[in-house]
Amino acid sequence: MNFAIIITISVLLLLAYAFTISSSKTKIPSVILLLLLGWVVKQITDVLKIVIPDLNSLLPFLGTLGLVLIVLEGSLELELNRTKIPFVGKTLVTAVIPLFVTTFVIGHFFYYFLDSSYKDGLINAVPLCIISSAIAISSVGHLNVFNKEFAIYESSLSDILGVLFFNFLALNSVINLDSLGSFGLQILLMLLISFIATAFLAFLLSRIDHHIKFAPIVLLIILIFAISEIYHLPALIFIMLFGLFIGNFDELERFKVIQFLKPRSLDKEVKKFKELIIEAAFLVRSLFFLLFGFLMKTEDILNPNTFELAIGIVVLIYLVRAIQLKVFKVKFMPLLYIAPRGLITILLFLSIPEESKIPLVSKALIIQVIVLTALIMMFGLIFNKQDDNKVEKKEDENLTIDIDVPL
Repeated sequence: MNFAIIITISVLLLLAYAFTISSSKTKIPSVILLLLLGWVVKQITDVLKIVIPDLNSLLPFLGTLGLVLIVLEGSLELELNRTKIPFVGKTLVTAVIPLFVTTFVIGHFFYYFLDSSYKDGLINAVPLCIISSAIAISSVGHLNVFNKEFAIYESSLSDILGVLFFNFLALNSVINLDSLGSFGLQILLMLLISFIATAFLAFLLSRIDHHIKFAPIVLLIILIFAISEIYHLPALIFIMLFGLFIGNFDELERFKVIQFLKPRSLDKEVKKFKELIIEAAFLVRSLFFLLFGFLMKTEDILNPNTFELAIGIVVLIYLVRAIQLKVFKVKFMPLLYIAPRGLITILLFLSIPEESKIPLVSKALIIQVIVLTALIMMFGLIFNKQDDNKVEKKEDENLTIDIDVPL
C-alpha cells in the first residue's frame, strides 16, 4: 500500500511537471489540467471503490505553505530600482481599485439580497475579489517582461492587500477609528519586524558555511510567517520584502551596511536559493491543486443554485478590470484576462468565521468562480495573437511613457 501511494504521487507530480513545461506551447494554464487531473483521479477511485481517508484538513496546510513559497518566488523574480517606482505604484493602484470596488459591490449585493449584515457581506465578498498569485505567476512565464512583471506585482499585491482587508474585517467586531488605528499600528509593527528579520536572514545566508544552509533559512521564513499570522499581523508583507531585498542586492551595493553582507559573493547563494524556492513552490502548488481537484464534487461545479451568481460575479470582475486598465492606459491583451481566483480565495473562504458565513456563498460558488476565471484566462492566453518576443521592446518603451499617468 505504501508503494502504491508513492507511485501514485510520483506519477501525478511528473504529469504536473509535463503540464508546466507544455503550458508555454499550449497556452493552457497548468492549474486547469491539475484540477482536471485531480477530479479524474477522484472518479477513478470511486469507480474502483478505493477507500481514501478524508483529505480536507490537508488543503489549508498546503495552501498556506504554497502561498508563502509562491509570493516569495514572485518577489525574487522582481527587479527593484528607482526607475521601477512609478511602475510599482501603478500596479499597486490597479490591484487596489478592483479589489475594493468589486468587494463593496458584491458585499452590498449580499447585504441587500441575501439578508446579511453589511460587514458579513464584505467578509464573504473579499475572497472572491482577490487575484490569485498562485495561478497568475505560474501562467505568465512565457509573456514579455512588461506583462510578466505587471502580473507578478499586481497579483502579489492583490494577495497581500486582500488578506489585510479580510483580516481587518474579520477580526474587528466594530469598525471605527480605534480599529483603524490599531490596524495601522499592526502594519507598522509588521514592517519593523520585516526589516529586522530580513536583515537577520540575509546575514545568515551570507555567513552559514555548512553544506545545509537553505533549509534553515526557509524554515525560519515559514516560522516568522506562522507566528505573525497567529498574532494577526500582515505576514505576507515580510515575505515580499524579504524576496525583494535579497533578490536585488546589486541595486543596494552602494550602501555601506549592505557591504557587510558581501553582496557579490552572496549573489551566487541567492541564485541557488531562488532555484530551491522555485522547485519547492512547484511541488506544493501542484499538490494543492491536485488535492483541490480531487476534493471537487461534480455537483458543486454544476450547481444551478449558484451558477447565475457566479456568472454575475465574473462579469463584474472583468468589467471593473477592463475599465481600470483603460483608465491607466495599459494594453488589454493579455492582461485583461489574467485575473484568476484560486489558492488565496480558497484559504480565505475557509477562514470566514462561522457566525459570518452566508449560506449561498458556498463551496460550489467558490469552485465555479475559480473555474470560470481560470478558463477565461486560458482562452485569453490561447487567443493572444501577440508575439511576445517582438513586442517586448515596444512594451518596455511604452512603460516609460504610460506610467506617467497621475496616481
